Order: sequence, then structure tokens, then C-alpha cells
Amino acid sequence: MTIFSKIINGEIPSYKIAENEKFFAFLDINPLVEGHTLVVPKVEVDKFLDMPEDYLSEILVFAKPIAAAIEKVIPCKRCGLSVIGLEVPHAHLHLIPINNMDDINFTRRKLSPSKEELKNTQEKILSALK
Repeated sequence: MTIFSKIINGEIPSYKIAENEKFFAFLDINPLVEGHTLVVPKVEVDKFLDMPEDYLSEILVFAKPIAAAIEKVIPCKRCGLSVIGLEVPHAHLHLIPINNMDDINFTRRKLSPSKEELKNTQEKILSALK
């Protein structure tokens, strides 16, 4: 079982942003920038393009309002999307507020926000989702 499945099952706490029957979105606790959110399928699939076709076609529709909410509350030019999938063997889509190309550079040092900072970011995004 992956760490993402443990988060989805509530075995590991998370800063949940959204959920439906197929997907779960939560804040990355070691983000590249504030608002960095992960969208994962509830089924364990290692590679993104190995997800069932209905998941592939629906993940962006699920992510769209989340990205719009991020853009409303985190100062950025846009919400970038990235699929890398090397960190955890569970398909995931990164939603990252970006102002320049380096904001989405996964080789740079990650942030270590406090629980209070993560909760504040979660609350800002959730308020924009309503």
C-alpha cells in the first residue's frame, strides 16, 4: 500500500482539498511553492498513463476547479500541471502555482511549511472552492 493510499484511507493525516468517488486532492506537505496540491486516483496505479481510461479523461475535470481556486488565492500567473511520478509509485498530478519556470523545477529545494501554514493555505483554497 502506498503512502497516498494511506492518506486516502485516513491512516495518515492530510490537508484535504477535494474528494469524489475516484480522486483525492491534498496539499503537498513539502511543496515547491505555497499551494502545491496533489491529485491522486483512489485506485493504486503506478504510472499515470496506466490509469483506466475513464480516470484519465476525468482527472483534469476534477482538477480544474481546484486549479482555479489556487489561482484565486495564491499570487501566481497560472496553476501549472506536472506529471512526474518518480517519488511515489502511485499516479499523481501536481497542481503548482507558478510565476516563472523555476517554480515547477523539482530539483530545487522544497519548502517545509508549518502545520499552521499548511492549514492556512488549505483554508484559503477551500474558501475559493465554495
